[in-house]
Amino acid sequence: MFSQYMEELEKNPYVVEDFVEKLFWRTNSGNNSDNNNSELLIETFQNTIKDLKILQERQQRKCEKLEAALSDEQKIHAKHIDKLLERHSISVECFHQLDEKINSVAGKIIHLGEQLENVNTPRTRTAEALKLLNHMSEFLIAGPIVNDIFTNKANLLEAADIIQKLYLVAQDLPADKFGAAKKKIESKYDEIERNLIEEFAMAQTEENIEKMKNLAKILSQFKGYNQCVDVYIEQSQATSYNRGKDVYESILPLCRQHYGIIKQVFANPDTVMSKFILNIYQLRIHQFSSTKLADDSKDDLKYIKTLHYLYLRTMKLSNDLAEFIRDSNDDLLSKLTQNMFAKHLVNYIEIELRCFDNICAMELRKFYEGKNHQKKQTERFQDLKRDMQAIISARTNINIVQIDNYGGETFLSEELAINLLQESTAAFERCSVLSKEADTPTNIIKIADILLKYLLTEHCDYAVDLGIQSIPIADTKSAPQIYFFDVVQKSNTIVHLLEKTYNANIIPYVISTSKYSDCMHKKRFCTDSIENKLDTGLDRSLNSICNWLKIYLQNEQKKTDFKPESDIDTVSSNACSAVCQYFNNCTAQIKKTIDGDNLTEVLQELGIRFHRVIYEHLLQYQYNTLGAMVAICDVNEYRKCVRKLGDSLVSQLFDILHALCNLLLVKHENLQEVCSGDTLNYLDKTVVLNFIQLRSDYKTIKPLTASLKTY
Repeated sequence: MFSQYMEELEKNPYVVEDFVEKLFWRTNSGNNSDNNNSELLIETFQNTIKDLKILQERQQRKCEKLEAALSDEQKIHAKHIDKLLERHSISVECFHQLDEKINSVAGKIIHLGEQLENVNTPRTRTAEALKLLNHMSEFLIAGPIVNDIFTNKANLLEAADIIQKLYLVAQDLPADKFGAAKKKIESKYDEIERNLIEEFAMAQTEENIEKMKNLAKILSQFKGYNQCVDVYIEQSQATSYNRGKDVYESILPLCRQHYGIIKQVFANPDTVMSKFILNIYQLRIHQFSSTKLADDSKDDLKYIKTLHYLYLRTMKLSNDLAEFIRDSNDDLLSKLTQNMFAKHLVNYIEIELRCFDNICAMELRKFYEGKNHQKKQTERFQDLKRDMQAIISARTNINIVQIDNYGGETFLSEELAINLLQESTAAFERCSVLSKEADTPTNIIKIADILLKYLLTEHCDYAVDLGIQSIPIADTKSAPQIYFFDVVQKSNTIVHLLEKTYNANIIPYVISTSKYSDCMHKKRFCTDSIENKLDTGLDRSLNSICNWLKIYLQNEQKKTDFKPESDIDTVSSNACSAVCQYFNNCTAQIKKTIDGDNLTEVLQELGIRFHRVIYEHLLQYQYNTLGAMVAICDVNEYRKCVRKLGDSLVSQLFDILHALCNLLLVKHENLQEVCSGDTLNYLDKTVVLNFIQLRSDYKTIKPLTASLKTY
C-alpha cells in the first residue's frame, strides 16, 4: 500500500485534489450499492491518514540519515580543500621565488649581451671593413677581376652587396690616385646591375614573386632601380593587348592583375603603379587613338564621331583606374587625357559646325531633289500682286490669278525634321563632352543657330511661304481645295519637336549663363515669324472657303427657291446642300490637321464668317410663305453643320438667324409677339425690320409694322 502511495505522491506535478478523488473512486468501486457509503469513506480516509502519517515518519527518518551522511561528507571534503589550499599557497610562494630568480638571470644576460655587443659590433664592422678592403685591393691590382664572387653568377646577390658598398666608397676616393680602380668598380657595378635586372626579368617570366621581391629590394640600392621598374612594365604590357581590336577592353583587367603583384614586389607600389598607367596612356592609348583619328581625318563626320568615342572611352577608363592612383595624383589621369587629345580639341568646334552645316544642307538638298523641286526666291510684293489680281478677277469675273498648288505637296517633312534633330542631338552631345566648360554654352548656341537656319528658316518658313502662295482664290468653276491646313499641322509638329530638342539638349547648358536670353530670343524670333505666317495663311484659307461659298450661293441659288410660284416640297435647296457638303468637308479637314486652342479659334472664326455669308445672302431675296419655309429648311441645315464646330457663340448666331427667318413665315398679326421673344428682343430693331421687309407681303402689312419700331 505504501508503495502505491509513493508512486502517486512522487508524480510531478502532485495535486492533492486528484489524490483524494482517486481514493474516493477506489473506495466506491468495491461497494456494490449505488449510493455512496459515508461510513466506509470516513473509515477509508482515516486509515489513509494513518498510513500517510506512518509513511511521513519513515521518510523523515530517511531524511535525517541522509542529512547526517551529507554532513560527514562535507567535513571530509572541507579537510581535503584545506589541504589543497595549503599546497596551493606553497606553490605560489615557489612561483614567486622562481620568477625573481628568472628576472635576475635575465637582467644579467641582457647586461652580458650588451657587453658582448659592444665588443662584437666594432669587431664585426672591422671584419666587414677588412673584407671590403680585401675586395678593394682586387680592384687596385691591374688586370681583370678573378674572384669567384664576382665571376660566378651563383654568388650574384653577395657580389651585389659588396659592389654596392665599394661603389659608395669609391665616390669619395680622389680620382688622380684611384682613377683606374674607380673605373673598374663602376664597370663591375654596371655589370652586376645588368645581371640583377636580367635575373629580375627572368623571375618575372617565371612568375617567381618572392625572387622578384628580393631582387627589387637589392636593386632599390642601385642607381638603375628605375630600369627594373621599366623592365617590369615593359614585360607586363608586351603581350597584354588584343592586336587590331579595342585596346580599352584589356586595360582595366591588366591593371587589376598587376596591381596586386606590384604591391608584393616593390617597396613603393603607388609610384610604380602610376608609372605603369602613365606608360599605358602615353604609348598604348595615345598610339591607338592617334592611328584611329589619322585614319578618319579625311571624313569630318567620321573624325568627330571617332574623337567623341575615344574621348569618352578614355574618360571612363580614367574613372575606372582612379582606384589605383594615390590622392596626391588624383588629377593625373585627367591631365593625361587632356594632353593626349589637346591638339584635336583645339579646332573641334570649327569641324563640328562645318560638318553639321554640310549635313543639314545635304539633307535639305536631297529632300527637294526627291520632290523634283527647285527652291524659289520669295518675290517682293507677292501679297500685293495677289490681292490686286483677286480684285480684278472679282470685278471682271475673269480669273487671271495663276496659282500653283503643287498637287497638294506641302514641302514639309517630319522625317527630314527628325533626321536633322537627331543629327543636332548627336552634335550637342559631342559638344558638351569635347568643348571646354567655359566654351560649352557658346558652342551649343552656334550649333543651335545652324539648326534654326535650316529647319525653321530654310525648311519650315519656306514651305509656309509656298503654302500661302498656293491658297486658291475662289471662283465659280470648282470648290477650292485648301492644302494649307496640312502645312499648319506639319509646321506645328516640327516646332514641337524642336521645342523638345531645346529642352533636352540646349537649355540645360545655357540656362544659368548670360547666353540664355540671346538663345531663346533667336528661337522665338524664328517661331514667331512662322506663327505670323501661319496666321496669315489660315486667314486667307478661311477667306477662300467663305468667298467660294458666297460666290457659289450667288450663282447657284435661284430666286424661285425662296419665291416659288407653285406648290413645292418644302425641303432645303440644292445650293444649300452643296454648301453644307463643302463646309462639312472643310470642317473635317481642319479638325484633322489642327488641334488644341488653335482648333477652337479657327473653327469659331470659320463659323462666324460662315454666318456672315449666309446672313448677307439671305438678305438678297424676297420670300413668300413657301419660300420662307425653304429658307428655314436651309438655315436648319446650316445649323446642323455649325453644331459640329462645337462652338456656343456660332450656334447662338445661327439660332438667331433661324428666329429671324421665322419672321418671314409667321402671320403678320403675330409679328409683334415673335419680335418680343427671348431670342430677338435684344437685337437691333433695324436688323429685325430688314428681315421683315423681305416678306413678299410687306407692302400690304407695312402700316401694321409701324408699331414694331417701338417694341
